[in-house]
Amino acid sequence: MNDLPDPHDEFGPLGRPLFEDPSARALSRVGVVDVGSNSVRMVVFDGAARSPAYFFNEKIMCGLGQGLAETNRLNPRGRERALAALKRFALLARGMKVTPMMVVATAAVREAEDGPEFQAEVLRETGLRLWVIDGDEEARLSAQGVLLGWPDARGIVCDIGGNSMELARIGDGKVGRRVTSPLGPFRLQQVKGTPKERQAHISGIIKGLKETIQPDHDRIYLVGGSWRVIARLDMERRGYPLTVLHEYRMMPRSLMETLDWIAAGDLAALRVRTGTSPERMELVPLAVEVLRELIRIFRPKEIDVSSYGIREGLLYEQMPPRLRARDPLIEAARMAEATSARSPGFGKKLHQFLSPLFKNAPPDRQRLIRAACLLHDTTWRAHPDYRAEMCFDNATRANLGGLDHPGRVFLGLALLHRYKNSRSGSRLEPLFRLLSEEQILEAEVLGKAMRFGSMFSIEDPSTAGSLKFMPKKKILELTLTPEGAALYGEVAQARFKSLAAALHATPQVKTSG
Repeated sequence: MNDLPDPHDEFGPLGRPLFEDPSARALSRVGVVDVGSNSVRMVVFDGAARSPAYFFNEKIMCGLGQGLAETNRLNPRGRERALAALKRFALLARGMKVTPMMVVATAAVREAEDGPEFQAEVLRETGLRLWVIDGDEEARLSAQGVLLGWPDARGIVCDIGGNSMELARIGDGKVGRRVTSPLGPFRLQQVKGTPKERQAHISGIIKGLKETIQPDHDRIYLVGGSWRVIARLDMERRGYPLTVLHEYRMMPRSLMETLDWIAAGDLAALRVRTGTSPERMELVPLAVEVLRELIRIFRPKEIDVSSYGIREGLLYEQMPPRLRARDPLIEAARMAEATSARSPGFGKKLHQFLSPLFKNAPPDRQRLIRAACLLHDTTWRAHPDYRAEMCFDNATRANLGGLDHPGRVFLGLALLHRYKNSRSGSRLEPLFRLLSEEQILEAEVLGKAMRFGSMFSIEDPSTAGSLKFMPKKKILELTLTPEGAALYGEVAQARFKSLAAALHATPQVKTSG
């Protein structure tokens, strides 16, 4: 047993600092395995250091903690399946040359009397060292995962697993008070009595959690597979057009209607409609009961879904302050440009060239404009007939942190107009309803601006000329240098006129020198 990992090691499960250079922008492959009460998942991160991409992601529903509350031991079949999954993951990591490889175990392994025996077996059979964390640490890491993808998050993070549920306060980029509870569905399966008695049991625990955590904000961030299934079902009931769970936002009254709808529904039919596994769906009814009491007692104004949790929290743990301060959306867009654009670095210059058009835009819009410019040429390899829709799909469905659903659609629509003048008749039209008419027109202007600016894809478009927009006079002015005049061909002229029309402005062209 002496060769088991020490939870007090200086660097925790990594054994060394992950981000030794705070100026580093790229992340080499890093593997994280989360051994939970219900599932065992391996994720390999790669890409931008501040906004890691999912190079590999696989989950096995093992049920390791099923029956733990009754037997105080790991589920025998679950243990067998978890060990098989970990053997596979160890081999995959070796084949992908993943270093380091972090393996974290939560409630089931930490609470089972045969947990240490399982740790030793995993080490012996796979070479993987399990880092077993307590409830407080689980809450902290989950909250840090939310901060990785949602830097300005403020409220309560609620992470539900099979055998436990953790809460943590977050705000100003920090994790505050945190607490753990036995409100995982596997635990609740062992509660004796009527449904009303179980409700009283859940309610009593949540009232105690509220008293301990003392929420100072009226937003709850949901982390965990059971919550994600409920959110996906909420999308299904509402006919919501964008089935990306990260930063999906729900209002309490509407969500309560969904909880009633799930409770009264045919779980088998709902499972088929949403592609949920039987093992996950089995736990949803009890998760519904917990969420209903959580909303009733905490009385949040908004409930949001985070796809990031413990695994991402382990990365955030090692990020120095300088790296944490970066915008995850901009970092992801910069990495996409560096690896996929024809002229990496041009996006920044394009943004500078177009900035006179958007000088009055608020900060939230400015970052979307900047991200769009970085992404404007990253799908050039696609067939010309499909570039516009591929741009839209990439922006709306990609794993991007720091981007809410309206922001995704705005970014996608702007990139669609980068390659296509008209959006009418597109299969994507249902998604446009997440934006106001004004936002749709603003996205069109940005797209047509990038479409025009790309015509000066020389080293720096500022050497070709400059733009000036006078909104009160409704004039869009282009001043061309001699070099720019030579580049200002028929296609560029048509695109400039299209941009002016989108701005409801009169186009004017001048030459300098």
